[in-house]
Amino acid sequence: MSDKVIKAIVCPGCGELSKAEIHTSINPARDKTIRKRVLDGELFDFRCPSCGYTAKLNYPLLYNDMKNRFMVYLIPKIDRFQLCDNDLENKYSNLRNINKRIVPTFNAFKEKLFIFESGLDDMAVELTKLAISQTVSKKLGNIEVNEGYLSMYDRETNTMGFTYFTGKDKEPYVQTARLEIYGKSKGIIDKFAYKDKKLKGFIKIDREWAENVLYRYKHFRHMEKVRKLNED
Repeated sequence: MSDKVIKAIVCPGCGELSKAEIHTSINPARDKTIRKRVLDGELFDFRCPSCGYTAKLNYPLLYNDMKNRFMVYLIPKIDRFQLCDNDLENKYSNLRNINKRIVPTFNAFKEKLFIFESGLDDMAVELTKLAISQTVSKKLGNIEVNEGYLSMYDRETNTMGFTYFTGKDKEPYVQTARLEIYGKSKGIIDKFAYKDKKLKGFIKIDREWAENVLYRYKHFRHMEKVRKLNED
């Protein structure tokens, strides 16, 4: 089952007024087909009954997976780090012990689902992704690498893979890494982002956030070196 509303939409193709079914919240445990429909993008499809014009609708959607203990809130173009609903938090105390994330794009939305369903820590994944993106950039001649997503995780082969979009043309580039890098990232997260894990509400864990954590880590290491030099 899912929560949905019917909204009036003016067709960009013919200008006729029609109706569209908008899903506001979905729970894959209650509807076995909904997960595939959302990942395929089918849930966002619009087809005008008058002229046949097709398009992808862009609207907020809450994905509520209680089995894997996570909620991902897709809010297109959101630029806030934290989204709190104190009434909701107080009413449902069980929400305090699950991962709650906000994402601004459909690709980021799909990645979060893949991360949490794989039993991974998305904070450690983001830090790992950032570190590997810097390696990819150097390998390709210091080309711009800003966008990337976890695309493979295999515990048996001890590897994970990321697909990056590089340069002005956003050419895809796949880079794999050993899970030891993820393990190191998780250690950094546990030490330098433990307060972030305790934040209420939905939070945005992305590249910008990872850069901030990396700065905290490097600053700590620098101060440790300064302290040791002063002791000597």
